Amino acid sequence: MTIAALDTVPTGVPTELARGRGGGGPASTRTVVAYGFWIFLLSDFILFAGLFAAHAVLSGNTAGGPTGAELFNLRNVFIETMCLLFSSYTCGLGALSAERRQPARFLIFAALTLVLGAAFLVIESTEFAGMVSKGAGPSRSAFLSAFFTLVGTHGVHVTGGLLWLVYMAAQVVAKGLRPQVLRRLLCWSLFWHALDIVWVGVFTLVYLMGAR
Repeated sequence: MTIAALDTVPTGVPTELARGRGGGGPASTRTVVAYGFWIFLLSDFILFAGLFAAHAVLSGNTAGGPTGAELFNLRNVFIETMCLLFSSYTCGLGALSAERRQPARFLIFAALTLVLGAAFLVIESTEFAGMVSKGAGPSRSAFLSAFFTLVGTHGVHVTGGLLWLVYMAAQVVAKGLRPQVLRRLLCWSLFWHALDIVWVGVFTLVYLMGAR
């Protein structure tokens, strides 16, 4: 069989299908971004699942140091939890305003989300500083190493989310609510809600159970 014969397309068969290419063309940018971002979120959940497992295994290894019941201030933890949960609510209102093409309302809710997220980080940083000042730093015991790693990793994600929010607000001001900007806002909103889900696990499994 000659090379020319291999390139011959049978009668009635579309050229794209005969040569192994689908007739629909490449996936849209929206589809690629959606799938890619969900894969990113799932990989992040796997990361936190590993950190939760490590904390569960090491939570009793205090090496004679302080336990969670001695260190945790549930009043402060409750306040920072409320800050993060309310920030998820304002995030949802901001996303809804963006879909309705209301940039001014979006910016208001973005500012509220930023303030609540920053308040969460301030309370968490104060907690960390107080624990270290008491000699309960991450090197004190396996329990504290697991605690600082888990909660600190979540705090780094919150910091990244706030920086991302500032960047998105600047894009809305500069470019308006174009389809590309809306896609990025949707991804940020999913990321922020995912951090809330993780924090509910931290609050329940680390703080409430650790303070018993």
